[in-house]
Amino acid sequence: MTFSVVARCAETGQLGIAISSSSIAVGARCPWLRPGVGAVASQNITLPSLGPQVLDVLEQGMAASEALGAVLAGQEHREYRQVTVIDSQGRTAHYSGAQTLGIHDAVSGEQCVAAGNMLANRAVISAMVRAFEHASGHLAERLLAAMHAGQAEGGEAGPVHSAALVVVDDLPWPIVNLRVDWADTDPIGGLDQLWQAYRPQLQDYLDRALNPHLAPGYAVPGDDR
Repeated sequence: MTFSVVARCAETGQLGIAISSSSIAVGARCPWLRPGVGAVASQNITLPSLGPQVLDVLEQGMAASEALGAVLAGQEHREYRQVTVIDSQGRTAHYSGAQTLGIHDAVSGEQCVAAGNMLANRAVISAMVRAFEHASGHLAERLLAAMHAGQAEGGEAGPVHSAALVVVDDLPWPIVNLRVDWADTDPIGGLDQLWQAYRPQLQDYLDRALNPHLAPGYAVPGDDR
C-alpha cells in the first residue's frame, strides 16, 4: 500500500521524505517534517497525528529511537502502524506493528531509513536504501533515486496512484513540497517531472520570500522587470 524513504543530507542538514501509495493523496497524511528537528513517515493503517507527536518529542532533545518508543508506548492501536523517523543528527528508527499489511520491511541506512508494506517483495526496501546511499546531488534527487529503485525492484504488489516529495531546510516552511495526489499510472515518474520543473525555480521562490527586491521578474502582465 505504501513505500517511503526518510532521510537527511549530511552536508546541508536538510531533511526530506519521498513516499508513494496505492491510496489517493498520500502526501496529505503521511509525511511530517520540522526544520532542525526531524522527519517522520506514518504509514500502513495511517494515524497522521503520530508525525507531529514524534516531532514534538524529538524537539525536546530525544534521539529518534527514544522518541518513537515514547510515542508508541501510549498508542492503543500501535500494532496497525508503520512509522519511520530520522532526527536532526541523522539517527534513525523504525517500527512495523504486527498488523502491518502484506509483505513489509523497514531498513535503516546511512542518514536514511526506508519502509513499506504490501510490497511485491522484501528486496524493495533494501534497494531503496542502497540507491539513496549511492546517489548524489540535491537531497530531493537522492530521495527520488531511492523511489525509482524501489519501483524498479517491484514496488508495491498492486498499482501505485499517488506520491509526494517534501524537503525542509532552515526555514519555517518546506523548500520543496510536491505532490501527485492521483495518477492512473506512474505517479513517481510524475513526481520526478514536477521536481525537474521546480528545481530551476526553487531559489527564485526563496528569493521572493526573503529578498523581494532581488527576486527575478514574474513574467506576468504589469511586471516590467
